[in-house]
Amino acid sequence: MATLRIPRKYQSLIILFQFFLLIQTQLVLCYQYKVGDLNAWNIPSSANKDVYLKWSKNHLFKLGDSLLFLYPPSEDSVIQVTKQNYNSCNLKNPILYMNNGNSLFNITRPGEFYFTSGAEGHCEKLQKLHISIGGGNGTSYDEADSPALAPSPSYTNAFGSIPVQSSNSTSASSSGKVEMSVFAAVGLLFLSLFIGSTIL
Repeated sequence: MATLRIPRKYQSLIILFQFFLLIQTQLVLCYQYKVGDLNAWNIPSSANKDVYLKWSKNHLFKLGDSLLFLYPPSEDSVIQVTKQNYNSCNLKNPILYMNNGNSLFNITRPGEFYFTSGAEGHCEKLQKLHISIGGGNGTSYDEADSPALAPSPSYTNAFGSIPVQSSNSTSASSSGKVEMSVFAAVGLLFLSLFIGSTIL
């Protein structure tokens, strides 16, 4: 069996390339979070009233991540609302309305996001969620500092589609697994070809 010998003049190049590849892979790690880590988006139990508050505080969301709201579509829905409507549980004029029972919200910009159930009376029973997304450099975001990003009724291009998955199919994103970028895959191919050519 042949041992791998990389010429000395290429060793620093390969180490640099591996480091660059590692950084690129880390930058594309995006997760899909099941809201509340519960089987369904619903009214919190009396024993765990603050489930959504605690859940959002215990997760560090970032750009590229997504939130999955699961619920029976005949019984509930999820709406995105302004901070004022979130605090007052006003369900009128939502920014976004989702009602298919398998609703995905893609985080595509920094800011404060407020969600509540679209069913009457559920918000008052604490079926609501607030998440905060910092800027791309890890800094926190303050709505008052950036009025251009303050909520407005026209968010049509800020959200991804709401997928409908068949019950027998599983995807990497629905199980919370990480996908590697095309760049990283091409980089690994290049590295394996380069190493293979130096062995011969």
